[in-house]
Amino acid sequence: MTVAVKLTLAGVVLIALGVLALIYRGIPYQNEEQVLQVGPFRASAVQDKSIEIPPAVGAGMVGAGALLLIIGGRRRS
Repeated sequence: MTVAVKLTLAGVVLIALGVLALIYRGIPYQNEEQVLQVGPFRASAVQDKSIEIPPAVGAGMVGAGALLLIIGGRRRS
């Protein structure tokens, strides 16, 4: 696999991840937390949380991917 192909592949992956970051704007997950314990009895609560991804990060990934595509295309010719 040549350097040009690797750069092009990395560019495509970055663009795809950047577009997904712009569409979803975060990574949701659930956190189970123990809220009460009395003797052998336990009560827990599930909280929905999210890791926010700023739009600038997604746009930066798309831009970097486009740059890698351009560089990879120039190296082939």
